[in-house]
Amino acid sequence: MRYVIALIFFSLPVMAAAQTWEDRQIFNAAAEEAHIRVISSTDTFLFEPLIAEFIRENPGISVEYMVTGTADIDRIVRAAPEDFDVVISSAMDLQLKLANDGFGRVIDDISLPSWAQWHQSLFAFTSEPATIVVNRAAFANGLVPETRQQLIEILRLRPDDFRGRVGTYDIRKSGLGYLFATQDARASETYWRLMEVMGGLDVRLYCCSADMIDDLVNGEIAVAYNVLGSYADARTGSKDTLEIILPSDFQTTMMRTAMVLNGTAHPNAAAEFLGHLVSNRSGRSEDAFALPPLAPYETRTERETIGLDPALMTFLDRLKRRRFLTEWENAVIQR
Repeated sequence: MRYVIALIFFSLPVMAAAQTWEDRQIFNAAAEEAHIRVISSTDTFLFEPLIAEFIRENPGISVEYMVTGTADIDRIVRAAPEDFDVVISSAMDLQLKLANDGFGRVIDDISLPSWAQWHQSLFAFTSEPATIVVNRAAFANGLVPETRQQLIEILRLRPDDFRGRVGTYDIRKSGLGYLFATQDARASETYWRLMEVMGGLDVRLYCCSADMIDDLVNGEIAVAYNVLGSYADARTGSKDTLEIILPSDFQTTMMRTAMVLNGTAHPNAAAEFLGHLVSNRSGRSEDAFALPPLAPYETRTERETIGLDPALMTFLDRLKRRRFLTEWENAVIQR
């Protein structure tokens, strides 16, 4: 499970000091050139290799890495943008809204195609699909679902086996979960049928991918829906326990994005860090990085990558969000 760690350093800005973080670590603390503060939704164990490589190339810079949920990132940054230098999140819609509202600093010397950046202030650096992850033991005597419709059929046929053992995001709390849900609903009505079936089986709701993966490994749940494949794939000790499924009916792939905030006290160091994230890692060992690099443009149609465009902010409208959440609650919270 992800453990909540509360650390208070009185020398740091008030907002950063008072916040309770899921994790908070300082890398290369003795560096004297610059200290950059990164707020991120990516668990430290996934991001640490990238930070370590950055520090090897920039030994004069220290990195304070703070982890919290995607929805919390948006709230915290809007309240005190001066407390952070770089923002990293998997919730593309919330990130785009932050950039569109003027929080992102323009970085002219980072070269990315138009579909992977927004006005030179928000930059994509990974491509990660939403997947179905199953505990193999729960499917030892039957077929593993390859589509959402097959998952629906299996859950309906074996309700006693799956009651209380299916997990997905609580989209009321998870920004990434909300993004995946709205994109799925736009793509197919199958999503709503699946939510109703899962709701009838007392679906377990989670804040984040890591918690779902933990419960899958432990056998507390048998199926996790819309979990990030990168989190499951990183659990190398669980390869025999888990199976990652890319649904063949349609796939939803998000791009993890980063921006340098306008109020950064270290614009050059923060820009160096951002440039490091988006740089091409294709010539390096894949085993060194749990986060997959940005996929080439020609694979985007097949992968159905969510685009960085204004349409992404449609479901952030308060009225549309309220309606969507009400429909979701009616399907999932069946009491």
